[in-house]
Amino acid sequence: MKAEIEVLQPGLYTSIQDLGRYGFQKFGVPQSGVMDRYAMRICNLILGNPQEKSVMEITMQGPQLKFNSPTSVCISGADLSPKLNGQAVSNNEIINLKKNDIIEFGKRKSGFRSYLGISGGFETEKVMESLSWYEGLTDQFRLEKGMKLACSADSFSNSETYSSLKIDSEYISSNAIGVYPGPEFEFLTNTQKNQLFNADFNTDEKSNRMAVQVKEELQNDLQPIITAPVMPGTVQLTPSGKIIILMRDCQTTGGYPRILQLSEYGIQVLSQKLPGDKIKFLKKNYPEF
Repeated sequence: MKAEIEVLQPGLYTSIQDLGRYGFQKFGVPQSGVMDRYAMRICNLILGNPQEKSVMEITMQGPQLKFNSPTSVCISGADLSPKLNGQAVSNNEIINLKKNDIIEFGKRKSGFRSYLGISGGFETEKVMESLSWYEGLTDQFRLEKGMKLACSADSFSNSETYSSLKIDSEYISSNAIGVYPGPEFEFLTNTQKNQLFNADFNTDEKSNRMAVQVKEELQNDLQPIITAPVMPGTVQLTPSGKIIILMRDCQTTGGYPRILQLSEYGIQVLSQKLPGDKIKFLKKNYPEF
């Protein structure tokens, strides 16, 4: 059974995302997908959805949504003070909705990005084998007032599963960004390497889904490289010494030295940092095989 969600207010930047599109980077198409895959999977696991089902990614200021059919939702990630018909509800719990119920968000308490999953998943148009919205590729790239979203009207089954889920929320408040050496890391001087791993950095206000920039610069004498592949989590060093951390909507190639590569957990932590937040690079060893 189909249902609709009416967007009464869109929030600051809200979009539909899944795990992203793969196999199209050779055409210059970004991967996209949710910034925080852990929060996405928690939503879907609690709802009993397949882990890859698309979710609504909500940035800092949440939307106001009206549901025209009974369904069940779950909210994970950042705590943006979610409410059901004006009454506070909690993250990481099943929220059963009736027809005409309204979900909205209030004051940000922690984190930067929150995720709303729905039983059965969102049913937006699939483009290049993904439901992830991306400006210039999909018809929509963020919610707009008055928009109506298709979804399943299935409700969560309350049947006993005899299972439990341990949720890690510590990453939301952590400032430690796990990284591995990038392809051009060894060209850095010892002084540069020490600065990378001993200094605190602050995220810049210009950061977005494409990249997170840091305010502090690293003295740089490295030569540009021949254009080479990059991916989400690649840390580039520009000629001016600017450090740029590529995120889910990043380009597919670049000509700046790739000095570090974020771990998946590191991307997850960084996705929950506000512009201006402090971060610290934590060097990790390559896994043993």
